[in-house]
Amino acid sequence: MKQLLSTNNMADLAFAQALLQGEGIAVFEMDVNMSVLEGGIGVFPRRLMVVEADYEAAARALRDNGLEVYEPS
Repeated sequence: MKQLLSTNNMADLAFAQALLQGEGIAVFEMDVNMSVLEGGIGVFPRRLMVVEADYEAAARALRDNGLEVYEPS
């Protein structure tokens, strides 16, 4: 799996998931349970993951729709 997006913005996350599912790309959201531990205040970002074979198509779909793709430092 490869990280595609990391964000605290739930609207961006939902938009990205809908875009990718519409393209037939399976996504997995990580760190969902952290929001329960933090009390839902949005301190910890959630990560959106895709399989490596789908990464380029997924990144292109997000960029084409104005979302920033995670770039490791």
